[in-house]
Amino acid sequence: MLQPVVRLVRLNRLPYAELLALQERWLRRLQAEPGSEALSAAEAGALLLCEPAGPVYTSGLRGGLTPEETARLRALGAEVRATGRGGLATFHGPGQLLCHLVLDLRRLGLRLRTHVAALESCAVRVCELQGLHGARARPPPYTGVWLGERKVCAIGVRCGRHITSHGLALNCCTDLVWFEHIVPCGLVGTGVTSLSEELQRRVSVDEVIPPFLEAFRETYKCTFISEDSPN
Repeated sequence: MLQPVVRLVRLNRLPYAELLALQERWLRRLQAEPGSEALSAAEAGALLLCEPAGPVYTSGLRGGLTPEETARLRALGAEVRATGRGGLATFHGPGQLLCHLVLDLRRLGLRLRTHVAALESCAVRVCELQGLHGARARPPPYTGVWLGERKVCAIGVRCGRHITSHGLALNCCTDLVWFEHIVPCGLVGTGVTSLSEELQRRVSVDEVIPPFLEAFRETYKCTFISEDSPN
């Protein structure tokens, strides 16, 4: 049986606004009626990989930032954006592997809940491949992947008509000070960490991409086709 195909789009360092714009183009492509812009029957969508070019705080469908907080964060030199993903406020910035998945879950044989669980499994597997064997997902209200009481990977998705967008953010060598200005994901009393912090050495985004792709292929049982151009 042929495996579903996922387009792999590697974007290197990219402004967050450009990532959102590319995500929207892929959403329109998946939502299109059969025709020139539609995917082939074997294609399930795209995996967009990048490292944010600058600091940005995002809020989700449940909000998470007041107008006063938004002004305070912008005064720090960060961008602030509202998004359509689930969850509350979080931070994205340099040193973070940001993965937006625009996928038709029907073509992968997944439901939304199993898709989120698969994302968690990918992040856990990456931690294990880096030598961190204590990584785990936690039950609600906790989301993402944790090492002890500190979150190393945030997960937030959006889904409509079986088509998902947004995805995960894995802290590789992120400056964790940025997280101190918010309550990440609205979880009071919890912390944030990174692969570099846990391993006590610099772990770059480039180092983490190969094991992440390995974990993704294994978990989603798919084949990648590389796409050099974001168009």
